[in-house]
Amino acid sequence: MSSETQLSLFDDSTFNQRELIPTDAKIAIAPGTYSTITELTQHCDRCHRCPLGDTRTHAVVGRGNLKAPIMVIGEAPGQNEDETGLPFVGRSGQLLEKILASVNLTTEHDVYIANINKCRPPDNRVPTPTEVAACLPYLLEQIRLVDPKIILLTGATAVKGITGDKRGITKIRGQWLEWEGRLCMPIFHPSYLLRNPSKERGAPKWLMWQDIQAVRAKLDEFQNNN
Repeated sequence: MSSETQLSLFDDSTFNQRELIPTDAKIAIAPGTYSTITELTQHCDRCHRCPLGDTRTHAVVGRGNLKAPIMVIGEAPGQNEDETGLPFVGRSGQLLEKILASVNLTTEHDVYIANINKCRPPDNRVPTPTEVAACLPYLLEQIRLVDPKIILLTGATAVKGITGDKRGITKIRGQWLEWEGRLCMPIFHPSYLLRNPSKERGAPKWLMWQDIQAVRAKLDEFQNNN
């Protein structure tokens, strides 16, 4: 064994740098940092890269099929999610499940769900740019690991966080956007649909029905071509 090889066995600088990720937002989370969602979750559970780590009950990483062809990305956890450690489990989550089921999609087989931010902002406010920047690298690693063909961006915060597009959700919902070689579709957040229950033609729920059918058709197209 060469002296260089022997010395490398004792060089733990890379390991130490990686272990500092949850406590220092200045340390980059490079692509390939995590080999599994479990590893990523362990860091999220003890993360304090932004002040939200001080007020959360649980870090909310994700749920669903870890190899799903569709990934749904929301804004941030609410109270129910903070208490359970799972995304979209309150009324919004129940509606999301119904929307998916309407075109025969389930989190068991077809969908993985995550958020831009893993920790609940106080009073369910919108995450600040600093909070998003601190947490976004975790999400980018989730996307790399799950490797979905389609990403559904629920609401303006998710759209802006992933694509950088600052247009309002009503202007771009239902449109296919390409990001990093993946197809993304901005859709209404389920909480917005709960506040706008009308199903009349042109209403948000009616538009959501058009959008989710387009998603189903695109997934079928992918699957038929493979």
